[in-house]
Amino acid sequence: MRELFGTDGIRGVANKDLTVHLSLRVARAAATVLRRHGDHRPRVVMGRDTRLSGDMIEAAMLAGFCSAGADVISLGVMPTAGIAYLARTMDVDMGAVISASHNPFDFNGIKFFSHQGFKLPDSVEAEIEGWVQSTEHLDHPFGAELGRRFPEGDAAEQYRNYLHQLAPDGLSGLRLVVDCANGAVSHLAPALFRELGAEVIAIHCAPDGLNINAECGATHPEVVAQAVRELGADAGLSFDGDADRLLMADEQGRVVDGDQVMAIAAGALHAQGRLAGNLLVGTVMSNLGLERCLERRGIQLLRTKVGDRYVLEEMVQRGAVLGGEQSGHVIFLDHATTGDGLVTALMVLQILRAAGEPLSALAGVMEPYPQKLINVTVPSVKGWEDHAVIHAAITAAEQALGAEGRVLVRASGTEPKIRVMVEASRADQVDYWAGHLAQVITEHLAAP
Repeated sequence: MRELFGTDGIRGVANKDLTVHLSLRVARAAATVLRRHGDHRPRVVMGRDTRLSGDMIEAAMLAGFCSAGADVISLGVMPTAGIAYLARTMDVDMGAVISASHNPFDFNGIKFFSHQGFKLPDSVEAEIEGWVQSTEHLDHPFGAELGRRFPEGDAAEQYRNYLHQLAPDGLSGLRLVVDCANGAVSHLAPALFRELGAEVIAIHCAPDGLNINAECGATHPEVVAQAVRELGADAGLSFDGDADRLLMADEQGRVVDGDQVMAIAAGALHAQGRLAGNLLVGTVMSNLGLERCLERRGIQLLRTKVGDRYVLEEMVQRGAVLGGEQSGHVIFLDHATTGDGLVTALMVLQILRAAGEPLSALAGVMEPYPQKLINVTVPSVKGWEDHAVIHAAITAAEQALGAEGRVLVRASGTEPKIRVMVEASRADQVDYWAGHLAQVITEHLAAP
C-alpha cells in the first residue's frame, strides 16, 4: 500500500510533512525510475504554483533531479495543466508539478506526468515511492553524468499559443469576472481572455505566497458570483491555486459547478455528434440531477471513484471524450490530458457565444438534487471502514432515502478527513442524514 502518494500526488504541510529532504529524495527516486526504464539521460519539465514554500521545494527537487543524472527545464510559476501539455509536446520524459492545488498556502505537493501528458499510473508512483523508502542507494552519478538546469526558452509561450488556438473565433462581446485565486494563472488568465477579445475584470490576481486560495477562487465560488452580480458581467470564472479546476457563475450570480459545466458541454458535443459513445464519465460525487439530465438526452453517465486520474483512466478505456468531477476538474480529452481550468473556460464560453443565450439558461438544463457535503477532521483515516457502528448508520441512511437518494462516505485522498455526502429529492432528508452521519463519525473517530 502506498503511503506517500494519494489520489493527486504527494501532499502535506510544507517543511513539516513535505520537507526539503523528502522533496529531494522524491526527485532522486523519480530520476532513478526514469533511468532504469530508459536508455538516455532523462529530461524533466517542472513548474510550481505561487505558494511561499514553492521556491524551497523547487530548489530541493532541482538538486534531486540533477544529482541523479536528470536534466531539468524549470519554468517557475505555471499551471498544472500547462506542465502536462508541455510534457507531451516537448522532448522530455516527465513533467513535475509543485502544488497543493486548492489547499491553503501552508500545504504543498508534488505530482508527476508522463511524457504523454497523463498522470503517472499507480504502479509507477508505487515504484517511485519504493525507491524513496528504500535503504538501497539511489543513482549517484558524477562527473559529466550529472544533470543540469536548462533555460525555459519559449515553453510557456507554447502553452499560451495552444490555448489561443482553442478559441479561433475569440470571445469578443463577453464581459467576464476572472478570479485567479492568487494562484498560478494570476497573470496568464486575464491576459489570455483579453487577447481573445473579452472584457475582463480580474480579481485575486496578486499572489504574495500566503494568499493563494485564501477566501477566493474555486473553493469560494460565492466570491466570483457576488462580483458578477455587482458588476453586471455575463459570467464569472473561478480557478483554484494551480488552475486544474474551474467553477463558474452565471449572469444572475449563481454558482455553476462542475456537474453543470459537464451537462452544458455534453449537450453541445452530443448535438454536434462529437460525444463519443454518447458517454460522460463522472464520479460517485456527481449529482443525481446530472444523471437525470443526461438520461433525457440519451447520454449515459458512468461513475468512477473520486479523483480525476480515475475519471481519465475510465475515459481512455471507454473511448470517452468528456469527463470530470463536480469540484470543477473537467477533462476534454480531445484537447487535454488532464483537468485544465483554462481549457474548460474556453470550451464553455464558446458554447455560450454560439448559443446566444445567457449562461443561466444553459446551466438550467440540469436541476441539481439537494446535496450536502460535510468534512469530518480525524486523527487518521486509516481503518475507518472497520467501524461497525458507522456502517450501520450508513445502511440506515441508504434505506431511508431509497432510489431517490444517495449516500457516499469516503476518506479524503489528500487530507485527514472523512467526507460525508448525502443527496436526495428532499432537502430536509439531506440535512438530517448528513448531520447524523457526521455526528456518528465524529463520536467514533475524531480526536477527543
